[in-house]
Amino acid sequence: METVPQFFRIGPSPQARLFFFILLSILLMVADTRYSALANVRQAIGVIIYPLQRLAHAPVGLFDHARELINDFHLTKEIAFLKQQYFFNQQRLFQLQMLEEENKHLRRLLGAAQQTEARAIMAEILYVPRDPFNRKITLNKGSAHDVEDGQVVVDDLGVVGQITQVHPWLSEVTLITDKDHSVPVQVARNGLRSIVSGTGKNNELVLRFLSINADIQQDDLLVTSGIGGFYPPGLPVARVNHIEYDHSHDFAYITCTPIAGVNRNRQVLILSLSQPLPDQPQEEMENPTPQSGLRKSRVQ
Repeated sequence: METVPQFFRIGPSPQARLFFFILLSILLMVADTRYSALANVRQAIGVIIYPLQRLAHAPVGLFDHARELINDFHLTKEIAFLKQQYFFNQQRLFQLQMLEEENKHLRRLLGAAQQTEARAIMAEILYVPRDPFNRKITLNKGSAHDVEDGQVVVDDLGVVGQITQVHPWLSEVTLITDKDHSVPVQVARNGLRSIVSGTGKNNELVLRFLSINADIQQDDLLVTSGIGGFYPPGLPVARVNHIEYDHSHDFAYITCTPIAGVNRNRQVLILSLSQPLPDQPQEEMENPTPQSGLRKSRVQ
């Protein structure tokens, strides 16, 4: 019997093969979904290929292990540095406590009044106006949270503004960049006192009433002087940005950049100052001067 050569043998067409395998795949999926017929087969295949999976995952595991070792090494160095910094900060804390006690002792010897103490209230910024000329923000704390008119608002960098309007559960803060707001400040480098005022612009303040021969330099830090009783002393306010001298005027034109800003965070602190009243002499307390006599002496 004559046989057909292998090269000329005719089999199923590619389309028929594709249809057959598609149909077989559908039948297998239906059988596995409805009757779980291939669960054992799938488990057997998983057991067979598990060593291959472990072998393929070995480079990734080695890389993760090496990365963990590197991270542990960095963490060890960081922990050692933090321990050293902790001991250094503890030493500085003891020194500051000693200086504070010494300061209190010296103030008692001099008979000076005690410094003001501030109580902080955490608040969140609820509303920032879109008007570029409105320098006021709204906080979520009001008179129900012991917030009062005139209290100072600060962030983690410095002075933000001052409470100007209080509601039961809200309060309004006028920023230091407002054109009608002024803050008594002093130069941290030499203690030179002046007043910094807002210009209505976002990042600009003006240092007023400094003569052209005043000891002021660019990048000088301005802090609150504490004069007036509203702002506690030593809070950062601004940094000198530009100094312009005009000999036709008595004062120099000095612009500053505020250090704090409401565009950096959502939370601020409201400082409440509690300043003790000055001690009155015992004779004055026992024999107070009548108001009429006081008025008369003032008129005279």
